[in-house]
Amino acid sequence: MFDTSFILSRLNYLSIVDILLVTFIFYWILKLIQGTQAVQLLRGMLIILVLAVISSSFLEPFIAFRWLLSNSLPALLISIPIIFQPELRRALDRLGSTGQIIASSQRSAEIEQSIEAVVTACLHLSQEQHGALIVFERSTALGDYIETGITLNALTTPELLITIFFPNTQLHDGGVIIRNNCIVAAATVFPLGNTVVSSDNMLGTRHRAAIGVSEITDAIAVVVSEETGIISIAVDGTLTRNLGEIELRHILKSFYTLQLHPPFSSWNNAKQSLTNKLSIRR
Repeated sequence: MFDTSFILSRLNYLSIVDILLVTFIFYWILKLIQGTQAVQLLRGMLIILVLAVISSSFLEPFIAFRWLLSNSLPALLISIPIIFQPELRRALDRLGSTGQIIASSQRSAEIEQSIEAVVTACLHLSQEQHGALIVFERSTALGDYIETGITLNALTTPELLITIFFPNTQLHDGGVIIRNNCIVAAATVFPLGNTVVSSDNMLGTRHRAAIGVSEITDAIAVVVSEETGIISIAVDGTLTRNLGEIELRHILKSFYTLQLHPPFSSWNNAKQSLTNKLSIRR
């Protein structure tokens, strides 16, 4: 039995800071993988670790089983960077962009104008059933994807977006990347997401590309279906469909407000709100 008074007597302010730092790191890691496929993988790894500890103490007669568990741990440690590659990349991207969190009022106004332009354009494209994929760059740079398209560096306006996605134009096939209030590139190519969002055959390449880019970055992807005109949005690998004008504007403003003025767990709070209020629907 532990001597509580002895432990408390050895605590000082450095020990408390040390414990808080370790707690914060574990909390940050858990928040980072919350809602992703990595949660199930982490559970499996913890089960193997617990079994290994138990086997070392209580499974003395089971020599072969103990050997299997003990030799699985080194291979498991080596495979961690491979298994959690998307989560590790996202964590490093966010860590490297911490200096870009504080934004000026001018940037906030530019984002506001950009959101209004996208909402107006999406409503028109939805009525005409013209397919579109519009990706908002946030703290994670999308330079690799910009290089796959045609550089524009043009002011974000509804008229330009509607023209880009007009059927059979040179730039309509692919996605548009928006940075602040600037259309950086059009006809860009994004990775296709592997998440199964629906059995509906209407969810095609644009929707999978929206999911794909939102899985590996913190970008927000807006999709207009060419077949149905339905407006959807992909955030953190989650696709939400059947959005109207008010809902689309609210979601975009919510996530950008959290980026410009982030509380402690802003991203996960916004994601949870999105899941609760606008869970995947038809």
